Amino acid sequence: MEQPKRVLPQQIRRQLGSVLCAWGMSDAHADTTAEMMLETDLRGVDSHGISMLPTYDREFRGGRLNMRPVFKTVREGPAMALIDADASLGHPVSVHAMNLAVDKCRDTGVAVVSVFNSHHFGAAGCYSRIAADRGVIGMVTASTRGVTLVPTFAAEPVMGTNPLAFAAPARRNSPFELDMATTTVAAGKVKVYKLNHRPLPPGWVVDGSGQPVTDAEEAFRHVFERPEGGITPLGGARAVGGHKGYGLAVMVHILGGALSGASFSPIRNRTQEPSDPHNIGHFFMAIDPRAFRPEGEFEDDLDQVIDVLHNAKPADPAQPVLVAGDPEMATRKERLQQGVPIPDDLMEQLRAVAKSAGVPFVLAP
Repeated sequence: MEQPKRVLPQQIRRQLGSVLCAWGMSDAHADTTAEMMLETDLRGVDSHGISMLPTYDREFRGGRLNMRPVFKTVREGPAMALIDADASLGHPVSVHAMNLAVDKCRDTGVAVVSVFNSHHFGAAGCYSRIAADRGVIGMVTASTRGVTLVPTFAAEPVMGTNPLAFAAPARRNSPFELDMATTTVAAGKVKVYKLNHRPLPPGWVVDGSGQPVTDAEEAFRHVFERPEGGITPLGGARAVGGHKGYGLAVMVHILGGALSGASFSPIRNRTQEPSDPHNIGHFFMAIDPRAFRPEGEFEDDLDQVIDVLHNAKPADPAQPVLVAGDPEMATRKERLQQGVPIPDDLMEQLRAVAKSAGVPFVLAP
């Protein structure tokens, strides 16, 4: 199989920024969005970075994205805030909300900022990392627009992939960074396999009878087009813990959606027009370790935890034991040097987006 073309990070950022500005986004918001989307690709989360641009293009042209939003603080207290994102793309408001939560937790120990009336925000882990880089613990959840998760004992999808991210700062080691869907796999990963014409591992997607689907084209239809079948909860079948992933998905929606007043997609699909904004919700929590312990003690303890995990005897000597965040940081280092792989099918879609926006296409000769 031919390997995807590699594109340098600066080219990706330039392409993203030019398209977003052509759509009417402010320079500041376009720069933030391009930075978050590029960071997502550098980490190897190919389903949530520049591959989302064709989807954003459809949302923009469908009138569901406000490119000149005015964020409104609807409620605020010393340790919380609720923000109306004004039907905008989720990246700028999420950077703002996470930083606000960090600012507040410096005074209160713990702070939560919730967002509603937002849109897709990329990879949740990019925002929890903001907290860790500022020396505090960060946790992020979000509701979703897609309806892709088939609950335990169900034959149809009801929930989304409902992401959960958590980051904590250490002193010597890189931050612990957990970034996960509460489904067995993110819906966008199915799209990535389709773009690369690769069969899916068994257990990711099931049909309306609960049978595994491995053909990428067929799986894509079940996830994005058909009313029956979809993605399994984290763990798969109930016998191997799928009900736990299902429970986590509901928890994520409660924090990311119900708490902020964002929509629940199965209800939204019955009660709103397709042209209405998505009203996705996000949840950002920041915890200052210094509110609980003398400065530096938490980070030192976390270093010891990470060291013990790294030093655990590996089952395969060629594969050392990792902790959450290690694979993403290794991928980031490699892609900063070698570039981000972009499949041919996606390259053509991006070329069409740039042409439609009236900006130069800078990703390929």
